[in-house]
Amino acid sequence: MKKVKRALLGTTLVGALVVSVGFGTYSWFTSETNAAGQIVNGTLQLNNGQNITEKVIDGVDFAPSQLKYGEWMTVDNTGTLATDIKATLNQKLDKDINIKKYKVGYIAIKYKQKPTGDVQKAAKIKLDKLFDGTTNVVESQTFSNESEIAPGVSAVTGIVGEEGVAGYTAVSNKNWQLGNGVNQGFWRLKSDEYIDMMFAIKLDETANNDYQGVKYSADLKVQAKQVDEGSKYEGE
Repeated sequence: MKKVKRALLGTTLVGALVVSVGFGTYSWFTSETNAAGQIVNGTLQLNNGQNITEKVIDGVDFAPSQLKYGEWMTVDNTGTLATDIKATLNQKLDKDINIKKYKVGYIAIKYKQKPTGDVQKAAKIKLDKLFDGTTNVVESQTFSNESEIAPGVSAVTGIVGEEGVAGYTAVSNKNWQLGNGVNQGFWRLKSDEYIDMMFAIKLDETANNDYQGVKYSADLKVQAKQVDEGSKYEGE
């Protein structure tokens, strides 16, 4: 009996110890906060990576003193980053004669929201005035700084290849750049901004019979780069 009582007492004490341990724990008020982040690279892209299908210049049966127009070409910043634009006009003749007899002018308009057709008509008239009319002698024109031709629409215009013209860089007698990545101004495109360009070409009235049957061709290469200092165009 004494052994049984001792055993029961031991069991009771163990139980008591267990209960004692249970009542000896506490819950404390707690709190926490977390931080997280990520960075996503932007995109730099023109025209969704597609080539421009419109023609820089188009026409047949060209003759001295005549003026021919190209089509409106659109450059759209479809990326998420602002970009500096360099447009290089590459010209060539299929005969080894003086290419300077061909006078090339352009008008470029920049906008966020597509302007009406009347704005493009006004811009084309501005281009025509560079040549002082469609059948007159090309007069010396001072490069036109950026100006607003309609609400939200700015424009620049000029004769390609004029010596000392701000914004132009001569690659050679046949190749010229519009915008060169320095002091871009007009040629800097924010995301979802557009530039429409149109070229016109006149064959000088002094062109002689050497120019009969000659084919003039031109293509426009448009490149984009980051606006950050030290960035370069592809191939530089």
